[in-house]
Amino acid sequence: MGGSVSCCFSPGESPKLHRRHVDLDECPITTTEDVSEDTGTYLQHISDRELPDELAQEANPSDHPRASTLFLNKSQTDVREKRKSNYMNHASPGLLTKKYSSCSTIFIDDSTVSQPNLKSTIRCVALAIYYHIKNRDSNRSLDIFDEKKHPLSREKVPDDYSVVDPEHKLIYRFIRTLFSSAQLTAECAIVTLVYLERLLTYAEIDICPSNWKRIILGAILLASKVWDDQAVWNVDYCQILKDITVEDMNEMERHFLELLQFNINVPASVYAKYYFDLRSLADDNNLNFPLEPLSNKRAQKLEVRFFIYYFYFVFLWVLFPGTQILCACTFSRPYPGCVRTSTRTCANLL
Repeated sequence: MGGSVSCCFSPGESPKLHRRHVDLDECPITTTEDVSEDTGTYLQHISDRELPDELAQEANPSDHPRASTLFLNKSQTDVREKRKSNYMNHASPGLLTKKYSSCSTIFIDDSTVSQPNLKSTIRCVALAIYYHIKNRDSNRSLDIFDEKKHPLSREKVPDDYSVVDPEHKLIYRFIRTLFSSAQLTAECAIVTLVYLERLLTYAEIDICPSNWKRIILGAILLASKVWDDQAVWNVDYCQILKDITVEDMNEMERHFLELLQFNINVPASVYAKYYFDLRSLADDNNLNFPLEPLSNKRAQKLEVRFFIYYFYFVFLWVLFPGTQILCACTFSRPYPGCVRTSTRTCANLL
């Protein structure tokens, strides 16, 4: 999946696990009575001392494909309240703005897990960050991300900068400006959100009105270098944000990496999970992806691609019988199963 870089931490490992309290009953100690004379001293395997998968998933959702994303959990409160309010007030849904397929017309969007729509993806990422700020638990932060101590512009920082929550449109414009000026891809936006949630979990901080700009900037800076083959240099961001210095960018990048404990690896399954959770967030907040009717030309193209994939996997099954074929969209599930097979078809076949 692009330019993912391995590091000293494996995807299934959590750098915070050593802080979690573990009951001693869960880790039995081998005594001399359990040692056989034939086998000698018994050494407990490391897997016997590891925490259960459920605890690891709860600790770092950005590392585990089966754990629910933080932004989706934080958005559910507002979604439930909105639905409850509409039900109690008997609110009318109004005109249907979403297009639905029929027998004569099929509507599909141009966003897939391998090629997301840039504008829609940035809007969803900005909405996810908005819910992070709005439904935060506290205001834990670090000086390196404080906008007043490290301003991004020469304009005076308002006195209430740490109190007023930014609107979704303001967050979207900030991210869109950076992506447009640096010519970053939609995949980079998804990786940015992964790094942001990983930072909040590892460093045990909150994204709040006083630090959201610098945290987003640091996540974008790191994601562009890891994901894109031709990364944007730190000095290029100084041309986008005129008043920031290269030394400040270097220091923020160094602190960001240290707080992540240099775990910049994004597995394909985690990337796919964030993509589909962003799609779910868009559906819950009526952020529709652009739909276009399926034309004859595109239908023929899809048919050709289907047969290419079909005969390719049939050839693999014949050539290597019994081999587990992996899905093209996540590289983590047997084909033709997808991470969302029950509700969606494989995105790469569209």
